[in-house]
Amino acid sequence: MNALMTAVRLPFAEMVAIARPDHWFKNVFMIPGLVIGLLFVPEVRPDIVLAVIAGFISTCLVASANYTINEWLDAEFDRHHPLKHKRPAAQGKLIAPQILVQYIVLSVTGLALASTVSKDFFIISNFLLMMGIFYNVRPFRTKDRPYMDVLSESINNPLRLLLGWFIVVDGSFPPSSVLMAYWMGGAFLMAIKRYAEYRFIGDRQRASLYRRSFAGYTEKTLLLSGFFYANTASFFLAIFLIKHRIEFVLSFPLFAVLFVWYLSIGMKNESAAQRPEKLFRETPFMAYVGFLVVAVAIMQFVDMPFLYPLLDVQQVGRPVGN
Repeated sequence: MNALMTAVRLPFAEMVAIARPDHWFKNVFMIPGLVIGLLFVPEVRPDIVLAVIAGFISTCLVASANYTINEWLDAEFDRHHPLKHKRPAAQGKLIAPQILVQYIVLSVTGLALASTVSKDFFIISNFLLMMGIFYNVRPFRTKDRPYMDVLSESINNPLRLLLGWFIVVDGSFPPSSVLMAYWMGGAFLMAIKRYAEYRFIGDRQRASLYRRSFAGYTEKTLLLSGFFYANTASFFLAIFLIKHRIEFVLSFPLFAVLFVWYLSIGMKNESAAQRPEKLFRETPFMAYVGFLVVAVAIMQFVDMPFLYPLLDVQQVGRPVGN
C-alpha cells in the first residue's frame, strides 16, 4: 500500500528505459531469417532497404510494448529480486494510465509499420505481440509455469526469424528444421538464464517468490533442461545445414563450442547470462561469435569438393567384396 502511494508520473526518459531499448539487439535474430530468405528468392524486392529498416523498427516497438507490460505486471515479484527491486514499478512509482498509454502507442505504431512491410510480416508481428500477453498476463502468464516459461518465451526466436524471412519472401515458410533449431536454441539460452538467476539469488524460497516457476526447478533440472534444448537444437540445425550444403558439416564442432562456452558463462558468479544485454562485455565470446559468422559465410560460398564423397550414400551398407 505504501508503494502505491508513491506512484507518480515518471519523466519521459524513465518511461523510455521501461521500454528497454537496450534489449533491441535481440532483434539481430531476424538477420538469419532475412539471409535465408534472400537465398530462396529469385529476385529481391526493389524497396528491400526500406523494408528492412521498417521491419526492424517495427519489431523493436512491438518488443518494447511487451517489455512495458512486463515491467508493470512483474512489480510484485521483482520486489524479491536482489537487483530488480530497484525498478520503478517494483518501488510503486508507476501509474497504470501511463503504462497503458505507452503500451498502446508502441503496439499501434509497431503494427502500423509492420503493415507496410508485407501481410505475412504484419501477421507474425501480431503473434509476437500476443506472446507478450500470454507470457505476462493472467490467467495465462506462462512465465509462472516450469518449462512452459522457457518454451513460451523462446518461441519469440523463431518468430523473429519469420519476421526476417517475410521481409523478402511472400506466401511460404522457411524449412521447419531451421524453425525448430531456432526455437530450441532460444530455449537453451533461456534455460541457462534461469539457471544463472537461480544461482545468483541463492535461496530457493526467495527465488520462487521472485519467479514462481522456480518452485518447480532445481539447479540440476535447469541444467538438464538446457542440455536437452541444446541437443535438440543441434539435431535440427544439422538437418537444415546438411540438406542445404555439405560444406556446413564443418560448422558442427564450432556450434558445439558455442553452446558449451555459453554454458560456462552461465556458471559464472553474477553471470552475464542473467541479462543478455550485458553479454557484449564477454569480449572473447563475442569475438568467437563473429568468427563463427565468418566461418559459416565461407562455407556458404566456397565449394569444398573433398567433402562430396560424404554425399555418396549408395556405398553405405554395401557388403565388402571377397
